[in-house]
Amino acid sequence: MKLAVRIEKWPYVTPFRITDYVFTGAEVVVVTLDDGGLTARGEGDGVYYRGETPDSIVHEIEAVRDFIEAGANREELQRLLPPGGARNALDCAMWELDAKRAHKPVWELAGFSSVKPLLTTYTIGAGTPDEMAATARSYVGARAIKVKLTPENTADCIRAVRGARPDVWLGVDANRGLTRSSLEALLPVLKECEVSLIEQPFALGHDADLSGLKSSIPIAADESVQSSADLKAMVGLYDAINIKLDKCGGLTEGLHMAREARKLGFRVMVGCMSGTSLARAPAFVLGQLCDIVDLDAPMFLSRDREHAARYANGEVFCPDALWGGV
Repeated sequence: MKLAVRIEKWPYVTPFRITDYVFTGAEVVVVTLDDGGLTARGEGDGVYYRGETPDSIVHEIEAVRDFIEAGANREELQRLLPPGGARNALDCAMWELDAKRAHKPVWELAGFSSVKPLLTTYTIGAGTPDEMAATARSYVGARAIKVKLTPENTADCIRAVRGARPDVWLGVDANRGLTRSSLEALLPVLKECEVSLIEQPFALGHDADLSGLKSSIPIAADESVQSSADLKAMVGLYDAINIKLDKCGGLTEGLHMAREARKLGFRVMVGCMSGTSLARAPAFVLGQLCDIVDLDAPMFLSRDREHAARYANGEVFCPDALWGGV
């Protein structure tokens, strides 16, 4: 087995803003496994708010190179590396390699009889109410929209987006930017605007502030839940869990996490960090198990992979030719 690792830069068309960060592009780590002529790839972007960078991801991968080239499998990988971008890239490459060895697509190896296009949210970055309304109108094919909130002009932004697109499912993502009091003040506006999901309202470590909150709108944990080890602590606080492969460390853990979350009574969402369609394809497989799908990151790129994810009629579909095929 031969392992190759490289860092790639994929610029955005325009900068994308959330509560505490502005993205100008995706800088990702791509691993390639070569086993006797069979090649497989995986992409990891990492988790910026946990301090992961392309260089740190490469460092983690290089630390386990000997084990990977000696033939470590996906189960062994879970013990070699913690959740994060490095394990995600390697795990997804191992899934594709296993698929090619078995002459089956990854989705079949994962236990699915087929895959279908998935309704995905189209995300609006934080901005002024007029800017966000204009973006909402530009998403002509969208049937679901997720709005990134900041503490500034929150109510006005939500009303502007809903006014621009009265026809769509609407969710909001605070990216840890609200407090208990600001969320309680905002809830009447969210109900007025028929918002269907509130994602990660509070800062890390403040999940208990949700205790006793009366909200008819489901609340989803994102940053507060990195892997399945975090699930039980969220029972009674959140209604849904957002699984991202860069957080949990790959499709292997993502599938396990989705099934464990269901057992605990959570609705399941699949999301993504930045990155190309190569990273969206494994998440698309996981999305077959999910209630809510947020896999629109490649839409922000100025260019994408060959055989890229397809976006049409508000849905996303990842062909086998992109990743995971035989």
